Amino acid sequence: VQLQASGGGIVQAGDSLRLACAPARRTSSNHGTGWFRQAPGKEREFVGAFRWSGGYTYYADSVKGRFTISKDNAKNTVYLQMNSLKPEDTAVYYCAAHRGPLSTIRDDTSYDSWGQGTLVTVSS
Repeated sequence: VQLQASGGGIVQAGDSLRLACAPARRTSSNHGTGWFRQAPGKEREFVGAFRWSGGYTYYADSVKGRFTISKDNAKNTVYLQMNSLKPEDTAVYYCAAHRGPLSTIRDDTSYDSWGQGTLVTVSS
């Protein structure tokens, strides 16, 4: 099952957005949910991830302190709250299921079930 990211849009620098990823639920092979982004002309990069075991979250240095990952078990949804957005946050944001050990949580090759992504545009 593909994980679908939603909630993108066009905002101004300093604004906030909350992205949603569903269906995100724990299974025997799904160790967590990760968020990645890809800006035009750039490679896909790790943004953050939620690990089912222990409920820990991990973030890229570029978003630490501004972005927060949370989950709603009842809705099988993982959220990415993005605050203090910057123009450099402009990208297509994807979520995916993490299948590997903790050491690979920032490695997109350890993820699958990628959806189509949602576009976030931050104007200056």
